[in-house]
Amino acid sequence: MTAELSVQLYSVRDALAADLPRTLDRLAGLGFANVELFDFVDRVDEYRTALANSGLTALSGHAPIAEGDADRALDAAAALGMRTLIEPMIRHGWETAEGVSAIAERLGQLAAQAQPLGIAVGYHNHTWEFEAEINGRDAFDVFADRLDPAVALEIDTYWAEVGGASAPAVLTRLGDRVRLIHVKDGPRSTDAFAQQPAGAGDMPVEEILAAAPRAVRVIEFDDYAGDLFDGIAQSLRFVSTVDAGQAA
Repeated sequence: MTAELSVQLYSVRDALAADLPRTLDRLAGLGFANVELFDFVDRVDEYRTALANSGLTALSGHAPIAEGDADRALDAAAALGMRTLIEPMIRHGWETAEGVSAIAERLGQLAAQAQPLGIAVGYHNHTWEFEAEINGRDAFDVFADRLDPAVALEIDTYWAEVGGASAPAVLTRLGDRVRLIHVKDGPRSTDAFAQQPAGAGDMPVEEILAAAPRAVRVIEFDDYAGDLFDGIAQSLRFVSTVDAGQAA
């Protein structure tokens, strides 16, 4: 059985702003059954209708819950049938062991709050969690050790690599704690416009997929110099082909 496929809607944020229903229809037409939402808390009714009409399921979503209004975000996630609500970014605190412990503790509290709703809380990394060092270890490794196992991890494999980590090694080390991965490609650069469809850049995408065989594959572009829908379609084809080959 191959892993589920999804797409982070931040990739098509401009198209969503112009016409949300048509954008979801276009993604469904590419072959997606699932999406990962962002900026959804104030648009629950709009998303609920458009998702139903397009036949898409919101498996997961990003909302700033660690320092934002967690109650509203959880209610919105529950209303949309979301499986995992992910904190997309905690910028500060990774420089010290005490800061990392505080982040892990807060996410554990949120996971306990979400559990009665049938929702898992997750965390999505950027580069700085891997760039910061604590006693000879990267801060993300320390964080994972201190994190309640109830908290899901969504590894952004691109930013992990740009941050200096080996994404396949991170995924192998964390195993089934990684419920979702962001799949994107390009050079090891912070220039988002240099990102490429999966399989067209420098990222070890095939090794990444093999290292997390059960994690939801969330295709994403932070930015892209080409046509976004074409780039997403290329990524979907590449990931589907690799997964099918690895499952055979």
